[in-house]
Amino acid sequence: MALERPEIDFIEGPPPADLEITDITVGEGDQAGHGSTVSVHYVGVAHSSGEEFDASWNRGEPLRFRLGSGQVISGWDQGVMGMRVGGRRQLVIPPHLAYGDRGAGGVIKPGETLVFVVDLVDVN
Repeated sequence: MALERPEIDFIEGPPPADLEITDITVGEGDQAGHGSTVSVHYVGVAHSSGEEFDASWNRGEPLRFRLGSGQVISGWDQGVMGMRVGGRRQLVIPPHLAYGDRGAGGVIKPGETLVFVVDLVDVN
């Protein structure tokens, strides 16, 4: 599967109050379920500015985590669930499902809504 790094368009208007999941490409491979170990490539930007704060593409390898186990923010656990390998989704994650009022490491400001484009590379 040949993947290309996605570009995330700036989203106009106020951020959503709830998780927004949009399938860009529906995959045809194995489905990610609770307890699956998944590998994903992603790009993340701040909703307020459109500025990128993190991307697995910059490290040259996907992120692996166990789905539904709290290893990632809640918006990811919920947003990746049900994806199929080869799929690409946009997740717009409100603060209460991300880093909340604490932000993250000076990179994500407190109360920030996050926008990710996530590619499901593998499910085990």
